[in-house]
Amino acid sequence: MTVDNIIFALEIIGIVAFAITGVITALEKKFDIFGALVLGTVTSVGGGIIRDMILGDLPPAAFRNSVYAITALITSLAVFVLAYFLGARIKKHFDVYSQIINIFDSLGLSVFVVGGVNAAIACGFGDNMFLSVFVGTLTGVGGGVMRDIMAGRVPKILRKRVYALAAIVGAIIYYLLITYNICSSTWAIIIGAGSVLIIRILATVFHWNLPTVKNLDD
Repeated sequence: MTVDNIIFALEIIGIVAFAITGVITALEKKFDIFGALVLGTVTSVGGGIIRDMILGDLPPAAFRNSVYAITALITSLAVFVLAYFLGARIKKHFDVYSQIINIFDSLGLSVFVVGGVNAAIACGFGDNMFLSVFVGTLTGVGGGVMRDIMAGRVPKILRKRVYALAAIVGAIIYYLLITYNICSSTWAIIIGAGSVLIIRILATVFHWNLPTVKNLDD
């Protein structure tokens, strides 16, 4: 399996994972089915669209290859239908489902970060570490930012458990591994995406948060 095939498979996993988080957010905000489908799809492909616009890879891949949007729509519809018929059961075990959604969110973040860095390198910007890491991070967090803004809440990357920091660290690790041929492409992907996932899970388990200024009103 080539690197492109691996990246494509990971992107599909990320699409599914982010679509789930988008629909769950829509349900929390009491969106109708159309709103849920829109939010799930935007969460899934939003980061990639912004990435491609920055890299000048136009039209964005989400429009050139319909499989991304179709996968997001099908996933979003499936989650909405499940919630529609099993809403009471989901509400009863909301804490458990919240942890599952957090795992999906972290998984989506990790695979999109790697995919974003890889896209920058494929577009000929492999010698520009800042751009590659920035694009990788943006690919991972962009859809979530659009989701939160559309849902009328503060984006998670500004307030939640080293979310963006995990993406930055993973992007740097993947870029260094792949650029300097430290290991095979497959292992670079595993280590890069895995580092994001591990940081996010540890941050959730141990409640890691970046410092904030408190008691400004005192």
